[in-house]
Amino acid sequence: MKTIHLSLVIPAYNEEKRLPNTLQIIDNYFKKQFYTYEIIIVDGGSTDKTSEVVKNFQKQSPRFKLIRLCKNRGKGYHIRTGILNSSGKYIVFTDADCSTPIEEIEKLLFYLENGYDLVIGSRHLFKSAIVLPQNWIRRRMGKIYSSFTQIIGLKNIKDVPCGFKGFRREAAMKIFHRTKLAGFSFDAEVLYLAQRKFNYKIKEVPIKWKDSLGSKVKLWKDPILMTFDLMRIKFYDWMGYYD
Repeated sequence: MKTIHLSLVIPAYNEEKRLPNTLQIIDNYFKKQFYTYEIIIVDGGSTDKTSEVVKNFQKQSPRFKLIRLCKNRGKGYHIRTGILNSSGKYIVFTDADCSTPIEEIEKLLFYLENGYDLVIGSRHLFKSAIVLPQNWIRRRMGKIYSSFTQIIGLKNIKDVPCGFKGFRREAAMKIFHRTKLAGFSFDAEVLYLAQRKFNYKIKEVPIKWKDSLGSKVKLWKDPILMTFDLMRIKFYDWMGYYD
């Protein structure tokens, strides 16, 4: 597989309404850049026309790649699938709602090109620009979850679950070949492997961000599962599953 400069991975589940605008914005941005790239959309078993949306964009440009899964396996699984099937020297994943403007990718690439292995977009740093915040409950639960990750030893990371992260290819392959979690808590597992197991050089950068309706996180269930998954990460490490 020929290596290109950048792979952008977008997980999508029943996103036929939001995805056309997101892909058009991203396509317009990358057309102005001077590096090679690919845009990988992982359709996690959508029951709507998500895949058809992507196929329409493929007619415009071969840089759009579609991975169609037979069922919804969880955001972590979808992102892992996209990353392991990418060919970029640098790999970034972002959400289908375009809550982080695509031009913020320049911040991630700057640090990746200057020696960092993993760069985290953050909504909780001093210079972060929150254009439209989440509701109070979601903001609070996100901060609590990031605090809980200290239980498994994560240090100095303000915004663990933010869906905007970039990797050097070597680091991404080493991490995602070992991840086990398929749900929303995969971010904590990725950062645990990067920080605690491989001692990678990590940078957290402030980003612009605006809330978008239609979050797939279920407040009555997912926070409990995500907290339980933190214990699974320590268990997997203790059992040697990450070695």
